[in-house]
Amino acid sequence: MKAILRILPKRLTVILITLLLISLLIFGITQILPGDAAFMMLGQWSNPEALAKLRDQMGLDDPFWVQYLKWLTNFIQGDFGKSLTMGIPVKPIIMDHLAHSLVLGLFSFCGIAVFGILLGVLCGIKKDSWFDQMVSSLGFIGVSIPEFVSGSLLVLLFAGSVWQIFPAGGYTPLTEGFWPWLSRLILPSVTLMLVLFAYVVRMTRSSIIEVLETNYVRTARLKGLDEKWVIIRHALRNALMPTVTLLANNFGWLMGGIVVVETVFSFPGLGRLTILAIQKRDIPMIQASILITAFIYIFANLLADLLYMILDPRTRTESVSY
Repeated sequence: MKAILRILPKRLTVILITLLLISLLIFGITQILPGDAAFMMLGQWSNPEALAKLRDQMGLDDPFWVQYLKWLTNFIQGDFGKSLTMGIPVKPIIMDHLAHSLVLGLFSFCGIAVFGILLGVLCGIKKDSWFDQMVSSLGFIGVSIPEFVSGSLLVLLFAGSVWQIFPAGGYTPLTEGFWPWLSRLILPSVTLMLVLFAYVVRMTRSSIIEVLETNYVRTARLKGLDEKWVIIRHALRNALMPTVTLLANNFGWLMGGIVVVETVFSFPGLGRLTILAIQKRDIPMIQASILITAFIYIFANLLADLLYMILDPRTRTESVSY
C-alpha cells in the first residue's frame, strides 16, 4: 500500500497535465469551427449590430487564452455553460445522460467479465476440444462484425419481425419496474459485449493454459488436491491478472466507444448526446461531453494500473524503482 501511495501523486500529476492538454485541444477545435456561439444563438439572419453586441457580452472578442481560462475556470467550478439549442444549463443534461451511459457500460462490463472469464477458463481446461473451438469461432465472428451491424441484426431478430422479445430501443428508469428497465438494456449490452468478448475469452484461456503448466500447479496436483481446488486456489489468481488488466483498461474504451450502440438503439446516453450536439453545433455541450468522456477513460486506466499493482506485488517494486 505504501508503494501505491508513493506512486499515486506522480500518476495524478500526469493525468492532470493530460486533461489540461485535452481541454485545450477540445476548446481550440470548437473555436475554429465556422460560426461562433453568438451566431448559433441569433441565427444566420441576425442583425450585425445585435451579433456584435452579443459577442461583446459573451466575451467572444477576447483573446483565445482569456476565453480558454474563463471557460476552464467555470468548468472546474461546475459551470459547464448553457446549451445553445435548448437555452438551459448543460450540466444537468450531461449528468442525466452520463448516468444512463454508466448503467449501460457497467451492465455490459459485468456481462463481459462474468461470461468472458467463465468461458475462457472452461476453454483453457478443455483445450482444443470442440467446445474450445466453438467458443473461439463465435468470439471471432462477434469481433469481426461492426457494432452498428450486430446491433441492427439483434434488433431485427429480437425486437422486429422474427421475435418480438425485447424493445427496440430507448431507456426506462428502474423506478418504473425491473423488467422494463432490464429489457431495454439487454440488446445494447449484448452488442457492446460482442466487441470485447473474444479478447477476454482468449486472454483468460491463454493465461489458464500457461498457469496450469507451471511447477506449483504440478506440485499441488502431486499432493493429491482435487482438480477443482487446484484451479480455484492455485491457478485462477495468477491467470486472471492479465484479464483483469484487460477489462479495466477497456472500461474506458467501452465508455468512449458506446456512441454507435447508443445511436443504433436510440439510447439516451452521453455518446448519443455528443452526436446530437455535434449535429446541432451546440458548442458548450460538445466541450463538456467530450471532456467528461476523456476524464472517464483516463481514470479507468489509472484504476486498472492500481488494480494490477494490488494483484501483482512485483509491479510495485518495478514502479517504485522506475
